[in-house]
Amino acid sequence: MNNTKTCEFVSPQHPDKICDFIADSLLDAFMKKDQKSRVAIEVMGGHKQIVVSGEVTSKANIDIRAITQQIVGADFQIRSIVEKQSPFIAKGVDTGGAGDQGIMIGYATNETNVLLPREYVLARDLCKTIFTQYPYDGKTQVTLENGNVRTVVASFQNTKSNDLLKLVKNNITADEYIINPAGEWELGGFDADTGISGRKIVIDNYGPEIGIGGGSFSGKDYTKVDRSGAYAARKLAVLLLKKHNANAVRVKLAYAIGKKEPVMAVAEIDGKEITIGAEYDLSPKGIYAMLNLGKVKWADTSRWGHFGRNFSWQ
Repeated sequence: MNNTKTCEFVSPQHPDKICDFIADSLLDAFMKKDQKSRVAIEVMGGHKQIVVSGEVTSKANIDIRAITQQIVGADFQIRSIVEKQSPFIAKGVDTGGAGDQGIMIGYATNETNVLLPREYVLARDLCKTIFTQYPYDGKTQVTLENGNVRTVVASFQNTKSNDLLKLVKNNITADEYIINPAGEWELGGFDADTGISGRKIVIDNYGPEIGIGGGSFSGKDYTKVDRSGAYAARKLAVLLLKKHNANAVRVKLAYAIGKKEPVMAVAEIDGKEITIGAEYDLSPKGIYAMLNLGKVKWADTSRWGHFGRNFSWQ
């Protein structure tokens, strides 16, 4: 039986990832002035236009337009549509409860030294390598068959296909290479396409082979458990993988809005399910303390995936 897996990755200059970076840069700006800020920001951009929308309750007063233009350029028009957090949500969060309901998945595997799936690591590492030489919009994709690299795809802005092929071959051995399959291209990023924050959630997690809860990360403070809960789930998966010397661990958490403790907290250790007990404080405030989230620079998390990068939840 063939075992075939494929994973893609995109560069930080991909339109969706620029939007993630803007969202988390704005979050950083609020948190720098007020660590108790409640932030839920979405960003859409493209073709010299950026829209920032969402809900923020904070003592901080930041210049959303100026911060965004520092990232994308002064020639972009910035529209900000930001309101205060709903009082009906706030009353549940004020007592220490979760800012929303949802399901979060954490995963760890011994396939790689960063405890992530191999196809994910190969696609990400190749994308990072190409980006160091060509810091533009681009994508990579790696297909494994029975553990062997079968096909590698690389498409990067402002590259010559022969030069890109040489770079790719120097970094990964495959049966087949597909380079700039639609031809060489010079128009990329926001000049070629629109982007939306939270649209690359599979890349932000573990790749398509591992199920995820579905919530996006960027632009959200820790009370939004679709972000902090996912980080906590990854932390527990890593701890349990090492504790049990397992091959793979999947942690599943679920929350109800306004409630402190998860309504589900289980782990699958090499396929065997156990309940996660009270030894871990998985309330939003407990996660904040456990992962030292007050020290995180959120914009750093928006590039190159949220896991396997020496953050406190690794």
